[in-house]
Amino acid sequence: MKGISYSRYGGPEVLEYGDVRDPKVGPDTVLVKVRAVSVNPVDWKCREGYLDGILDAVFPVVPGWDVSGVVVQPGASVTEFSVGDEVIGYVREDFLSRGTFAEYVAAPVRTLARKPRNVTFEEAAGLPLVGLTAYQVMTKALEVKRGETVLVHAAAGGVGSIAVQLARHLGARVIGTASEANHDFVRGLGGEPVTYGEGLAERVRGLAPEGVDAAFDTIGGDTTKTSANLLAPEGRLVSIADTDVVDYGGRYYFVRPDAGDLLRLTELVEQGVVSVHVSQTFPLERAADAYRLNQEGRTRGKIVVTVDWEAEGEAG
Repeated sequence: MKGISYSRYGGPEVLEYGDVRDPKVGPDTVLVKVRAVSVNPVDWKCREGYLDGILDAVFPVVPGWDVSGVVVQPGASVTEFSVGDEVIGYVREDFLSRGTFAEYVAAPVRTLARKPRNVTFEEAAGLPLVGLTAYQVMTKALEVKRGETVLVHAAAGGVGSIAVQLARHLGARVIGTASEANHDFVRGLGGEPVTYGEGLAERVRGLAPEGVDAAFDTIGGDTTKTSANLLAPEGRLVSIADTDVVDYGGRYYFVRPDAGDLLRLTELVEQGVVSVHVSQTFPLERAADAYRLNQEGRTRGKIVVTVDWEAEGEAG
């Protein structure tokens, strides 16, 4: 099959489009015909070796953890899905090798849920990693409650935009950091936008003089420290970007595959509570360009890569 792979750590230039090994379908896996995948910052961080201390890389590596597609073969012991089912998945294993940037992926059944019926495959592909991250942080790590004020950083980005929607659904007031160009977008999600950069703390305090009840750091570094200083006396802080958050009394969080949480996200999308904004799409053979754009760090919503089955003579 065709796919994207890399045989050494490095920049987008190490990504190659060509033949990759066909996946094997184990008893608890599902062979998915890939329709779309999405690019996440963690993907290029893996590719550049930043996660080498916690994830073994078995080269050549097919990157990617997000997928939307159609079941073509359930494993021998799988009862949850049948041939023809449309699914989404956060297909992360505990090592790097068998990713989603290919025509097919063998996904452990624990990583999958049915695709939301009311969105495209492209939109659906943008949901799993960012949706699970936002959902697990908002509901489990921060335990956001009705009436609270929540600070969400990078509120126009993939994780941030979902977090804003979920926090609003939970009944919270949301302050979201974003560039001026994305303020209207954040308002449309239900958040109150504030601009990044010098003076951020003062701008947030102007909206929440007594501090915020919960802060979600998606950036790290100085943002983590600033977030800690903006908390109310009993405020909670979670970071997905900086393990030093524990030095400020906060918690570091790394999203986990969870079929139940993913199904709940599917339901929230179908109810109109959560939406995924796709900013741009690329064909599979141009995945390196998608990575370059994502690595610039200015994406509104999600960048998605698609597999064009009709061009291959196989209508999907």
